Amino acid sequence: MSLYSHSIQINTDRCAGRMRCMRTCPTQAIRVRSGKALMLEEKCIDCGECITACPNGAIVPLTNPFGELTKFRHTIAIPSPALYAQFGREILPDKILNGLKKIGFDDAFDQALTCGEISFAIQEYIRDYKGPKPLISNTCPVIVRLIQVRYPDLVDLLIPIDNPREIAAREIKKKKARQYGLNEKDIGAFYLTPCPSKMISIKQPAEKGKSHLDGAIAISDIYGPLLSAMEAVANESYRKSLENICILGIGWAMVGGICRTLRLRNSLSVSGLTDIIKVFDDIERGKLRNIDYIEAYSCLQGCVGGSLTVENVYISYNKILKLIETLEFEKIKACPDIREVRKRYQEKYFFMEGKIEVRPLKPLDDDLTRAIAKRKQKDDLYETLPKIDCGACGSPTCLTFAEDVVKGEAKLADCVIKSAGQELSAAAPGRKSRIPLKGKEPCNL
Repeated sequence: MSLYSHSIQINTDRCAGRMRCMRTCPTQAIRVRSGKALMLEEKCIDCGECITACPNGAIVPLTNPFGELTKFRHTIAIPSPALYAQFGREILPDKILNGLKKIGFDDAFDQALTCGEISFAIQEYIRDYKGPKPLISNTCPVIVRLIQVRYPDLVDLLIPIDNPREIAAREIKKKKARQYGLNEKDIGAFYLTPCPSKMISIKQPAEKGKSHLDGAIAISDIYGPLLSAMEAVANESYRKSLENICILGIGWAMVGGICRTLRLRNSLSVSGLTDIIKVFDDIERGKLRNIDYIEAYSCLQGCVGGSLTVENVYISYNKILKLIETLEFEKIKACPDIREVRKRYQEKYFFMEGKIEVRPLKPLDDDLTRAIAKRKQKDDLYETLPKIDCGACGSPTCLTFAEDVVKGEAKLADCVIKSAGQELSAAAPGRKSRIPLKGKEPCNL
């Protein structure tokens, strides 16, 4: 695939070229040229790190506006379990689901039930699996794309069980089409998302041609209307609907929620791209082969830490824990029927429709001979650079700068340190300049 859709947009009018986005990008997908940030689309994994890093708000997420609902005869809200952590402890999932109907959705489906089912499906897969380990969760689209772009050798370790939001949308559409005599195309399923990456997994799924979801609406966009709608909803009026809430599935909103459900002795939960990259580097080096399963979320503490949520990440994490305690006290069922899950697992009900492939990056040149020559040119140029990765050139590292120069996307004069050295050498022929750098040994140029 040569063209990629993205859920992140740079507003150049607001961009001041301060380079924080470039420095924080985990796949080196941002450059700063002529004082403005620009995205290398093939490298972007839609993690949203640049959104939170930008002090000017010049990088914005692209999600569906609420008005998209009018395109469908019947609409269904499928909220991330993280939505349940955005309100007070006294507001239970049943009240939130009914509040969604009051603000314009025809139906609201608790994805946590599907999360609980898929937990058991993953458990079945791990039990039967005989290949190399560790297996890696595919729930977070950013993790999938990070592996596709930066760790292609780990693609086959991504577990082939489909994610809950896709299975939930697929099944609820079938059910509502039968119930109301509608064509599935007339039913719009919208994911209430805590982060922009879910939007891109809908627009351009990694493993199939088309998503079963029709769009994603930011939790932050519906928070205000939903809070107002719930003020008129009495808890006692909807207590019976709690019977359809799955406690195990709610735990998927936070890091460690899946591993707690699986109860695996050799599992690992990790969140935040900095730590995830360290873990994936170790796997590439042949470490962690004794681990059965790795649950990974790009957002700190899991989906509760998404950039499109409202509540503080640590408060949200605690609310999920307290919510599980409350539901257990209410004696709500903890999990789906494992016998039914095993039956559907054997029928391939939970498996992905296609295979996740490596996402190839553009070569230095389409011609192999020229590409090899440019690779040598890049390596030779890199050896002449200061190798301090200051980023002042508008590229995140000296190595990426060398590649940008070879591609014709940057000029050698953009390296301020190299240019300064050349100017000093020209002023005093025959002498090497020694420029002291803060925190570094002086650099001979």
